[in-house]
Amino acid sequence: MKRLAAILLLVPVLATAAPLAPDEEALYRERMRLINGGRAADPTGTALYQPLEAIPGDPRWRPLPVRRARDRRVAGSAWQTARDYAARTNSNALVVWQDGKVEYAEYFGGHRAELPVVARSLAKPVTAVAVGRAIARGDIRSLDQPAAAYFGEWREWPKSEILVRHLLDMRGGFLAQGPTFDPAGIFARAYASPRHEEVMLREYPLTHTPGTRYEYANTPSDLVAPLIERATGRRYAEFLAAEVFRPLGAPDGRVWLNRPGGVAHAGCCLLAPAELWLRLAILLLDDGVWNGTRLLPEGYVAAMRTPTPQNPWAGMGLYVAGDYVERRGAANPDLPLVPKTLHGEPYLARDLFLFDGNANQAVWIVPSLRLIVLRTGDEPPRGAGAPEWDNSILPNTIIRGLPDDWRRRAEPQQRPNQ
Repeated sequence: MKRLAAILLLVPVLATAAPLAPDEEALYRERMRLINGGRAADPTGTALYQPLEAIPGDPRWRPLPVRRARDRRVAGSAWQTARDYAARTNSNALVVWQDGKVEYAEYFGGHRAELPVVARSLAKPVTAVAVGRAIARGDIRSLDQPAAAYFGEWREWPKSEILVRHLLDMRGGFLAQGPTFDPAGIFARAYASPRHEEVMLREYPLTHTPGTRYEYANTPSDLVAPLIERATGRRYAEFLAAEVFRPLGAPDGRVWLNRPGGVAHAGCCLLAPAELWLRLAILLLDDGVWNGTRLLPEGYVAAMRTPTPQNPWAGMGLYVAGDYVERRGAANPDLPLVPKTLHGEPYLARDLFLFDGNANQAVWIVPSLRLIVLRTGDEPPRGAGAPEWDNSILPNTIIRGLPDDWRRRAEPQQRPNQ
């Protein structure tokens, strides 16, 4: 019956995206060539991201303060263990921040602090911050406002039931993410088409009633760009620059557009130095306040960190510790065959939450310890005797390196029925 209900809820296609112009068709074919060619065609993963739009940061940007070696709180042995693990797993950056200052930072393989990180899904928390900032400014009424207030394409049921929060917590009822290899398929066109916003708004189907099921997909997050643009009258990059990057004192960034002068990809494809994500993490650690100025509504970060009944490990753009399970991932936790990330032991802090993106790029945030651990880079080695990536190693190693008086402030994550 559940399968039948899902089929019956598929939204009929009443309108389709406009046909592509010849130059757009050529751009789409080139993108599909890069996608289907994999790393051989696009070894850095950035050739696909053309064109890019600048997100100007703070022209006076300076790196966050670094704690003097003699005052560090994380033991050097713990840092060395974490650093060695990061080096073995194709990382390009590992940064530890604790209670106001950077404890340690290292960049690998020729990467440097000022070079941009290929964010992949680390961009998804940025969408939640952007929406929160728009709510704080009054551009969006609330998380529970129907998205159809900005998307006239959705005025018919059931898409009229999609709330703004559903674009952030993956409960819009959208078709779950799948392969993008077929140029005629919905996943490829909703990702790589030069008119991808039209494909998402007019053609991307629902499989469940909004609010009733968690299904990970790129489309809900990517829709935040047109949401922000329609709600504010400003381009997504312009809004991020003025309302997020510059208030945080962050360095410059860039974001992939679907076509020249077109719509940004909000759910991925943001390029910025690692310190952008470190600053975003500090903002959330401090409940949406930066240097005494409230950027996000009071209680908004708590809402981001609150899981839904449909996924006890996912909030809005974030993942939370929850109860311990050995393996979990971005997809619906009830799906048995999708890949899931190893967590070799419970997190040593139950209040931990994190940004988590492709290639095991992650930013772990622990409010009770005022601790942030950031790891960015490429996919860790797989096969040929390489140990499997373990999402608990880096944060737990650093937590174990804290002094006892700090470490005791955290309550460990619990195993079920413990």
